[in-house]
Amino acid sequence: MDAAGYEALRLSLLVSGTATLLALPLALGCAWLLARRNFRGKDLLSAAIHLPLVLPPVVTGYLLLLSFGRTAPVGRFLEQTLGLVLAFRWTGAVLAAMVMGFPLMVRAMRLAIEAVDPRIEAAAATLGAPRYAVFATITLPLIAPGILAGTVMGFAKALGEFGATITFVAAIPGQTQTLPSATYSYLQVPGGEAQAAQLTLIACTIAVAAVVVSEWLSRRIAARIGAT
Repeated sequence: MDAAGYEALRLSLLVSGTATLLALPLALGCAWLLARRNFRGKDLLSAAIHLPLVLPPVVTGYLLLLSFGRTAPVGRFLEQTLGLVLAFRWTGAVLAAMVMGFPLMVRAMRLAIEAVDPRIEAAAATLGAPRYAVFATITLPLIAPGILAGTVMGFAKALGEFGATITFVAAIPGQTQTLPSATYSYLQVPGGEAQAAQLTLIACTIAVAAVVVSEWLSRRIAARIGAT
């Protein structure tokens, strides 16, 4: 693998890891809100969260460009106030990966929260435990496998994201070119099939390793919860 391939791998891991870490608390909060609260507009919020799953990724990337481009209101505000530029930068690739992986994270965590009997939480609350303590000591340990599963799914989706990313930040070598876009670029060059195959193998290895580690950790967590 050449230097461009190594750089694409480094950038992919950076983008995927950053996107997953940034999305995790927000995904957990949205999952809890959808699972435990009834409010006006709940279905609309759920639809908005899951919209990237059904929209073509290129459309999602175009909407990000319209919203967070340097001439767009939000993008201009972020640049002027925080000095943060998203379009055609690696930070924009993080945003695109977050948006595409977020629905998968929320769904896995929501299902885990809904599987917890609310009566268990209510019983703890009647003993005088504040709401945050109930969540931290009872709900959170019980949904840990779901959080882990959602985190891995979000990371894997971020690692493989292509359409929204290339539309929003392009595929600039060393700046925004991740594994999928680098693979695509190699396939457009005569004789680049070998490099594309190497990147494909690396991407598959990382994804499989993440799933295997997730399954192992989920079993360990579930066994520890069962033991207590």
